[in-house]
Amino acid sequence: MTKLNFIVPCYNEEETVDIIYKNIKEVMKKQLPDVPYSLLLVDDGSRDKTMEKIRKLAGKDKNVRYISFSRNFGKEAAMIAGLQNITDDGYVSILDADMQDPPALIPQMYKILEKGEYDCVCTKRATREGEPKIRSLFARMFYALMNKISMIRMESGSRDFLMMTSQVKDAIVSAGEYVRFFKGLFVWVGFKRKWLEYDNINRVAGETKWSFWSLTKYALVAVSSFTVQPLIWPFFLGALIGFIGLCTLFADVTIALILILSGVQLCCMGVFGYYLATMFLETKKRPNYLIKETNIEK
Repeated sequence: MTKLNFIVPCYNEEETVDIIYKNIKEVMKKQLPDVPYSLLLVDDGSRDKTMEKIRKLAGKDKNVRYISFSRNFGKEAAMIAGLQNITDDGYVSILDADMQDPPALIPQMYKILEKGEYDCVCTKRATREGEPKIRSLFARMFYALMNKISMIRMESGSRDFLMMTSQVKDAIVSAGEYVRFFKGLFVWVGFKRKWLEYDNINRVAGETKWSFWSLTKYALVAVSSFTVQPLIWPFFLGALIGFIGLCTLFADVTIALILILSGVQLCCMGVFGYYLATMFLETKKRPNYLIKETNIEK
């Protein structure tokens, strides 16, 4: 039986880390009893008792390994740390600690991969019931925009919850980017994917770490990572404003035109500046994360 390696990013999840551990253990014991597995908990610089609870789990269960960052580096860093520190040829599954990614799907995902027809089993939400309507609206707009302008096609409602072969895992790790958008990378590397749908599930405990502002920044990372279209738009916008200026050349709208042109220039500078900032971060070659503590033997 192929080994199964779980990666669970944790940030201030003291209320949920025991719950996700018990659920994964129960699923493996009852439905995949002959499958060897490991559970890698990645503490993303938590400020609560998350790490304390992780140590206790590792102390009583040899299947539990952990990595603790020196500070909060973000979920993307936690996921890449997990992928980089799994060195065997087993399957790899990523899921959140808050139980919004149902462990009950694990056996089905595993059996699909075992048949050999697919390289990766991905998940997406069939509904967004229980989520704030404004957040759902912006999420749908984001996926529609990405599919319109980017080089990849993303499934609306897709989650980071998936299971992949070691070949897919190695392909993702080989993408040596500092600024990462994992949902896009999983699509970009290709391979044959199977999609599973499930209804939206609310957090079992605690509060979400994703504010509207953090989600907005995440969307900007996605756009800058997989399309250069925004760099082209200012040219057409400038041409349009120039044409409007010619049409109103003899009208008394000088102040309005100055304000419009100034706004356009600032927007264009913002677009260029964001891409330049992304290039700046990439060229610095800083590590995605720094490990403070781990029980993984090198």
